[in-house]
Amino acid sequence: MPKILLVEDNEMNRDMLTRRLARAGYAVVHAADGEEAILKAAEETPDLILMDLSLPKIDGWEATRQIRARDGHAKLPIIALTAHAMAGDRERALAAGCDDFDTKPVELPRLLGKIETLLARPR
Repeated sequence: MPKILLVEDNEMNRDMLTRRLARAGYAVVHAADGEEAILKAAEETPDLILMDLSLPKIDGWEATRQIRARDGHAKLPIIALTAHAMAGDRERALAAGCDDFDTKPVELPRLLGKIETLLARPR
């Protein structure tokens, strides 16, 4: 069962997405801010990260850069998630090291397609 690290500071969004991902066959671990995301990425060895960009302590862009800088995480799939998609956010997320970008509210079939595509990619 692939493990997803869900980085989301909004508890309601985190709980809802966790339930939906679990029903789709994924194990889910959580981080509520960028600082915790960096630690959990090292501790939990997830197969993929869903990274909210607007986070307390360390934002999602910086957390992604720091995760990418660690040994063994250069090819770890990361999908940026944001509720406030502004012009340039996709490009900024990809430049920070994200592999893909999606908006909230999450359209589950679209997000699952992105997850499956990235998990199938050779690392």
